[in-house]
Amino acid sequence: MRAPPLLLLAAALAASGTASQAQTAASAAPAASAPASAPAAAALAASAPLAPATHLQGPPRGEAARALPIVLQARTLRGQPDVQTVAEGDVEFRRGGLVIRADRIAYDVPEDRASAKGRVRIEREGVVYRGPELQLDVQRFEGFFIEPTFEFLTLGAGGRADRVDFLGPGLSRATNASYTSCPREDGGPEPAWVIKADRVHLDLDANEGIAEGAVLRFLGAPILALPTLSFPLSEARKSGWLPPTLNIDNRSGVELSVPFYWNIAPNRDATLAPRLISRRGFALDTEFRYLEPGHFGEVRLDALPDDRLAERARGAVHWQHESALPFGIQARADLMRVSDDNWWKDFPNRGLSLAPRLLPSRLAFERPFGVAGGEGLAYARLAQWQVLQGTDEGVLAPYERVPQAGLRVAGRRGEWVWALEGEYNHFTLPAGDMARGGRQDGERVHALGSLAWGARESALWLVPRVSFNAAAYDSEAGGRAHRVIPTYSVDAGMEFERSTVAFGRALRQTVEPRLLYVRTPTRVQRDLPYYDSAAKDFNFVSIYSENAFSGIDRVSDAHQLTAGLTTRLVDEATGGEALRLGVVQRYQFRPQQVTAQPDGTPDGEPLTQRFSDVLLLGSTNVLPNWTFDAAVQYSADIQRSVRSILGVRYSPGRFRTLSTTYRFARGLSEQMEVGWQWPLVERAAAAAGSSSSGSGGSGCSGSWYSVGRVNYSMKDSRITDSVLGLEYDAGCWILRVVAERLSTGRSEATTRLLVQLELIGLSRIGSNPLKVLKDNIPGYQLLREERRSPMAEPE
Repeated sequence: MRAPPLLLLAAALAASGTASQAQTAASAAPAASAPASAPAAAALAASAPLAPATHLQGPPRGEAARALPIVLQARTLRGQPDVQTVAEGDVEFRRGGLVIRADRIAYDVPEDRASAKGRVRIEREGVVYRGPELQLDVQRFEGFFIEPTFEFLTLGAGGRADRVDFLGPGLSRATNASYTSCPREDGGPEPAWVIKADRVHLDLDANEGIAEGAVLRFLGAPILALPTLSFPLSEARKSGWLPPTLNIDNRSGVELSVPFYWNIAPNRDATLAPRLISRRGFALDTEFRYLEPGHFGEVRLDALPDDRLAERARGAVHWQHESALPFGIQARADLMRVSDDNWWKDFPNRGLSLAPRLLPSRLAFERPFGVAGGEGLAYARLAQWQVLQGTDEGVLAPYERVPQAGLRVAGRRGEWVWALEGEYNHFTLPAGDMARGGRQDGERVHALGSLAWGARESALWLVPRVSFNAAAYDSEAGGRAHRVIPTYSVDAGMEFERSTVAFGRALRQTVEPRLLYVRTPTRVQRDLPYYDSAAKDFNFVSIYSENAFSGIDRVSDAHQLTAGLTTRLVDEATGGEALRLGVVQRYQFRPQQVTAQPDGTPDGEPLTQRFSDVLLLGSTNVLPNWTFDAAVQYSADIQRSVRSILGVRYSPGRFRTLSTTYRFARGLSEQMEVGWQWPLVERAAAAAGSSSSGSGGSGCSGSWYSVGRVNYSMKDSRITDSVLGLEYDAGCWILRVVAERLSTGRSEATTRLLVQLELIGLSRIGSNPLKVLKDNIPGYQLLREERRSPMAEPE
């Protein structure tokens, strides 16, 4: 755990006091030497003249710090040479990076003791300390500070202690210490939250602090108590318990986890998180990270030895690793496995992959190398999948590649750009695949090559390109086959621009026409297997590609011209895009024979439509606080849109955003999505944009915010996914309550309740809904900026 800052004042004082006794070759001048009404200063140490500094430098340390003089400044000074100096009235005692201010400071030369009384103040590295009395033996750094208070300026937090005893360089002890970010008033009510400790021992050399009798109180009630708490005093990692987490969902019930961080070595660490799940039993999550000279990675293991609901042992493992091997070879591994098909439903917050029902396991060995005018890559890879099938709909499993080996080279010579690729794959379907659909295992060798002339001027480009796609197959069903398909294309465009004034600002308008001609002969491919090919999504990017399919196995024949026009308005002052409009359409000079089926798989019926659907694109933010986006695929044959996405977002200020998106695909889906973050009740400081924690007592006088996102299927007349929550900002603490509902089937869903208490300047307790909010609500803003918490989890 990170160090509770309640006694970092002792740490800062100890750090600044490591310099030993100043040389006292001269004592202060008598008081009579300066009028009482004028500032007076005396140097308590003689030092040689210093050469002018050419740049700013930090304060010296070690032996250099021992030679630093002590400088004393005050309204009146008096004393005896080599015995004592007394300074009164706006006193400033300075040595290196340590500055002490007080009403009165007495320095005892033989004892090397500085005694400060009356409004004692110390400021160092963004921390301010105040108290009535300080006594310090400078060389031994021994002494005490009576009733100090402290303030961390960057955190807006602080606290107090009855007494701090300095026991030597780097050693200190504090009594009855407290820390909070809530308002602190002498004689006032207890802050909304405060952490207290009977005693705190600090050892800077050992980078260790030990708090005895630590209690965290919230709204007057103790919520966390530890008889002994150990914590680090720097950014260095340290073994210890982390803040507990709490999760609630409808499948597992209540889940409580108390993680333990183990700092094994400077280059290795582990986190052990025992979990108690009310409906399932005991679980243990383990994460191990390592960083070695030639390799690094992490292993994550989730174990549930006896799931009472499933009546069996369950678990998941995820291993990520990278290595630098001899001869310049780079190795990577990314392996994921779970115990059963229902893991993704029962534990959605333990997601291992972006596609929760497709878990990849990949192993790769790669060797980059240089070639004349370019670079290359030799590689050997393995890719396997664990497919989590369900009782509702089967998942079409991708082919596994066991193995995949190839060589790629690419380069440029003048205006000529070239690329070559050769690769071997052995394709198999995952064991137990339920949706083979007649697909068979097989082997493929393919070669790709291209040569382009990339001429480009400031407002014009013309890129003729020739390429080929060659592949040979050996499959269980079709035996051996091969084909070679060439392609020729010309990509040309222009860019015009002019300056203009619109919407009250200086803008630069561009007009960008573009033409792409593609010629690919027809080759019958229906009898060939397909392992990694599927139709590309029809959009503004794919319409300018030469092939309508991704992958290798299918190459669409083409004798076509694609024409498009884009215009933009760019803000001259900021460079931001204020408006973008675009239109593009493709014309087929002859019917296309190699096409896709409606579900995107290859080998569809010939396409006789000469003109493709028209794609329209628009986005703008010319209206203050408003953003509009639209993309429409319009069919002239049916005179209706085939697909469309319309979105609008209104963001008039901090913590205020409202967005809605409409998605339509004719015959497939129609969805409406609404997301928001909006204040329900807002206090004045928050309305003014202040992020200060200066308010927030024990009452409910803070700001309430509503957050959420709802995705509604208009075709099925049901809510598919939703996030609903409330945030309460009391100034020095924030409460978040968020409910998330995820569809796991046509009639199944997992609902989670996330509750988090954030104590500003200390830590977050409970389950973390922030990732859910940021991932689901467009424009969501944190009520507090992310800052390094004194008790944050180790990195």
